[in-house]
Amino acid sequence: MSRWAPGLKVAVTRPGTSETGGVGTVRKIGFGVAGPIVEEVVAFEPGRLLGYRALAGVPLRNYRGEVELRPAGAGTEIRYTVEAERRLPFGEALLVKGLAAGLLSGLVRGVRSTGER
Repeated sequence: MSRWAPGLKVAVTRPGTSETGGVGTVRKIGFGVAGPIVEEVVAFEPGRLLGYRALAGVPLRNYRGEVELRPAGAGTEIRYTVEAERRLPFGEALLVKGLAAGLLSGLVRGVRSTGER
């Protein structure tokens, strides 16, 4: 993640049950001046799917995300979904959109820089 999203600092605090970064992996993700987000990988298919849930550091309840990559002609379709329960009295939609937009733009840069489909 830190390779395709400059400014992010990612540290694995608990390895997954099988492959590197796979299901069960817990990561601490730091960016800018904001406190770190701690997330657990809940779905993983290398080169195709990453599902995660926030354990700490996000002011939203039950924050979950999923990134899915699919071949699309000569390129790659990226489907990035996030969901959460309301916790803040206002602004949660902007927060979720901001997080998703930043990570998605980094993912697009990463896919383009590696030349992968």
